[in-house]
Amino acid sequence: MFKIMTKEDAIELINDGDVIALNSFLGIDNPIELHEALYERYKRTGSPKKLTMISSAGFGAWDEDRAAEGYIREGAVDRIICGHFGAMYSTKKLVLEDKFEAYNLPLGCISHAIRAQAGGIPGALSKVGLDIFCDPRKEGPGINNISNDTSLVEKVEIDGEDFLFYKLPKMNVAIIKGTAADKKGNISFEDMYTAGDALSICQAVKANGGKVIVQVDRLVVKPSRPHNTIIPGCLVDAIVEIKPEPRHAAYESLTGSFEIPYSQWQDWSEMLEKRTKTKNVVNTSAEIIGKRAAMELTEGDIVNIGVGIPETVSKYARENGMLDKITLTVEAGGVGGFPASGKVFGAVIGADSIYNMANQFDLYNNGGLDICFMGGIEVDRHGNVNAHRGPGAFAGIGGFANITAKTSTVVFCLTFNTKGLNVEDNDGSILIKNEGHIPKFVDEVKSISFSAKRAKENGQRVIYVTERCVFELVDNGLKLVEVYPGIDVERDIFSRLPFDVEVDELIEI
Repeated sequence: MFKIMTKEDAIELINDGDVIALNSFLGIDNPIELHEALYERYKRTGSPKKLTMISSAGFGAWDEDRAAEGYIREGAVDRIICGHFGAMYSTKKLVLEDKFEAYNLPLGCISHAIRAQAGGIPGALSKVGLDIFCDPRKEGPGINNISNDTSLVEKVEIDGEDFLFYKLPKMNVAIIKGTAADKKGNISFEDMYTAGDALSICQAVKANGGKVIVQVDRLVVKPSRPHNTIIPGCLVDAIVEIKPEPRHAAYESLTGSFEIPYSQWQDWSEMLEKRTKTKNVVNTSAEIIGKRAAMELTEGDIVNIGVGIPETVSKYARENGMLDKITLTVEAGGVGGFPASGKVFGAVIGADSIYNMANQFDLYNNGGLDICFMGGIEVDRHGNVNAHRGPGAFAGIGGFANITAKTSTVVFCLTFNTKGLNVEDNDGSILIKNEGHIPKFVDEVKSISFSAKRAKENGQRVIYVTERCVFELVDNGLKLVEVYPGIDVERDIFSRLPFDVEVDELIEI
């Protein structure tokens, strides 16, 4: 039976050695006050300690002094299993300093493993992850030198086919953010941006004899409609009411509480960008890449657009009249509408549907997307892509592996090099004013996020769009298929590649 508690009393339910599951998505839908209450308890008593934290999509606040960052930094956590660390500013640095065990698995595979545990199944089978870094025949999921748990991912064979089996430790505490709790303890999510893994997490924790703690904005007498209730009260142990701070209407546009027609998407997006953008720099290279990449869209496509440079694709999809003829999706569960970016990535303006995250990855894993646009840190001579681990930096794979694993057309959007690259676009004629000193096309990537070998086996079409040219994946590696006006093939491309590529009849665009 649930109880209404203070945040301090609710955190007392957590014991040393507990395995805590969290439902946040990067920096959104995060019960920040519960995390900070845990930190205060830890500073005061040294407990709870030796914690394991599990999250499909990360649980940060884009601020190294908020949410879980404090108690992770001070030593309360022994192990983190997570899909993405991007919003956890200090944590992702500590990972590389071997401060605690840290494991990175594809976001969708964690989500499915959580759902499996909720159903009493030890783990989740998937072809996602084969031949990339988390495959135990490659590097495995451990990020640093002390992360050697081999139980999380195992290669298995069923009916003559290879799969990976993803298995999580038994979760016995859930920390969830919801909107409202009624008098029966039912938790509704009407003001939340996503539903995520909330129900599966709570089902798994209760099946394991654990405790479910939910932070809500308000307590209500009148219950929500049953379809709006994500977590039934019978699964809840503690409810903590924390009245939220007022927020701008731009944030309300992400909850689906009012209709936003296509003609208004851009207006709401611009309002959000002013408040949530992590960087505000005009990037000519990104504009060139986004414009060319958007030409790959066709009417009726079901699409996923990644963060960073790929986000410019949506701008040019609008300009060429394609944006309202396709269906955009986002990993957190949104279908339709216009995915938000920056600190509210995972939310959607004007969504048609927002469902459980595991269902979204059912769609992605089984080839339900027609096309996706992803970024990249490195591409090698085979066509493999590293998108999760840069030099001295780590964010994580997120949904990248699931999205690219079976999508019919995969478009990588990345510059030819970085750190110092300066490009001019003179009415379609491209001038490389200064080259970057870090190449992105390398002989071998440092770590594989996307396997060219598996893409060819799957019959996927893969292209690599840069600010100066376009490559396509072929049997023997890469083929140069387009060179933009103003680009000198020998000076600007061949002399800067550490490997040979096939050459098609070049098409200027």
